[in-house]
Amino acid sequence: MRNQNFVMVVIGQIISLFGNAILRFALPLYLLSETGSAALFGIVSACAFIPMIVLAPVGGIFADRVNKRNIMVVLDFSTAALVLCILLLLGKMDIVALIFTALFLLYGIQGAYQPAVQASIPALLSREHIMQGNAVINLVSSFSGLIGPVIGGTLFGFFGIRPILYVSLLCFLLSAVMEIFIRIPFEKKEGQGNIFLIGLKDLKESFIYMKDEQPLIMQFSLAVAAINMILSALMIIGMPVIVTQLLDFDSETANRLYGYAEGIMAAGSLCGGMGAGVLAGKMKAEKGYLLLFYDALTLIPIGLALMLSVPSIISYGILMVSCFVMMSLATLFSIQIMSYLQMIVSSDLIGKVISCAMCIGMCATPVGQAIYGGLFEILKGKVFGVFFIVTVLIVLLAFAMKKPFAGLAECIDKL
Repeated sequence: MRNQNFVMVVIGQIISLFGNAILRFALPLYLLSETGSAALFGIVSACAFIPMIVLAPVGGIFADRVNKRNIMVVLDFSTAALVLCILLLLGKMDIVALIFTALFLLYGIQGAYQPAVQASIPALLSREHIMQGNAVINLVSSFSGLIGPVIGGTLFGFFGIRPILYVSLLCFLLSAVMEIFIRIPFEKKEGQGNIFLIGLKDLKESFIYMKDEQPLIMQFSLAVAAINMILSALMIIGMPVIVTQLLDFDSETANRLYGYAEGIMAAGSLCGGMGAGVLAGKMKAEKGYLLLFYDALTLIPIGLALMLSVPSIISYGILMVSCFVMMSLATLFSIQIMSYLQMIVSSDLIGKVISCAMCIGMCATPVGQAIYGGLFEILKGKVFGVFFIVTVLIVLLAFAMKKPFAGLAECIDKL
C-alpha cells in the first residue's frame, strides 16, 4: 500500500490532528473550569458543532471540484490564523463569547476539511487497499487524540490555556507548509452557472443518489445519526462532567485525569484502528451490527460504578477500562462502515456523497449534547440511570441494523 503522496497525507494528518486534538480538548475544558456549568458547557459544545454539520457537504462539493491538496493547505493556514486570534483576544473579551466563537469556527473548518481527506483515499489507493487506508487515517487520528489530550491536560493543569494555543498554532503552520508538496490526482470539472447554483445542484444530486440509487447509504447515515445523538453525545458531555465534577478530585488533579481519560479513549481508538487494518480481509459486513451491540454493553460498568458510589479512583479506573473497550469497538464499527460506503459509491460522486452522509450522521450530535448538558445539570449525582437507558437504546438499534448490514454485504459481493 506504499504511496508517497498518501504517506505525506498521513504525516500532514499527524501534525494537524495533534494540534486539533489539544485545541478541541482544552477550549471546552477551559470554559467548564471557568464557569462550572455543565448546562452551559453542553449548549456551547452543541452550538459549536453546528457549522461542522453545515460545512461538511460544502467541503464534499469542493473536494469533487477543487484540488483536495489545496483545500487541506488553505484550511490548515486558516486554523493557524484562528488560533493566533484566540491568543490575541484571550483576557480581552468575554470568555463564553470567545470560546463559543473559536469552537464555532474550528468545527466549521474541520467540517470542510475532513471530506477532502476522505475523498483523497480512493484517489491515492487501489480498491483492495481502501479499508487499510482508512485504518491508517484512523490510526493517525487516534494517535493524535492519544497524545494530544494527555499533553494538553498536563499543560492545562500546570500552566493554563496559553501554552496549548502556542503548540497548536505551530502544528497547523507546519502541516500547511508540508501539504503544499502533496500531489493528488485531480480532474477539473466544468460547471455552468454561479458557485451557489452548482453547489445546490451537487447537493441535490447527492441526496437523490443516496435516496434512489444507493438507499443503504441513507439508512446507515440515519443510523449513525442516532448513534451520535444517543451514545457519542453522552460521552462528549458526560466524560468531562463526571471526571471534573462528580468524582471527588481537586481541580488540578481532575483536569489532568480528564486529559488522561481522553488519551485512554484515543488509545482504544488506536487499538480499534490497528484491528481494522489487521482484520481488513476477515471482517464480514453482515456481522457489523454485533460491534454496536458489544459497544452498548460497555456502558453498564460505568452506570454501576456511579450508582454504587464506589471510591472515586476506582470509579475512574472502571470508566477508563470501559471507555477503552468502547472506543476500540466503535472505531472498528466506523472504519468498516466508511470503507464499505466508499466502495459502493460512484467515484465521480464520492466527495459530496460521503460528506452528505457524514453531515446526516453528525446532525443529531448537537441535539444530544444540549440534552445531556441539561440532564447532567439537573440530575447531578444521579446520572447513572442515563447510562442504563442508553445501553438499552443502543442494543435495540444494533439489532435494527442487522438487515441493512445484510443488504450491504450483498451489495459488496456484487462489485
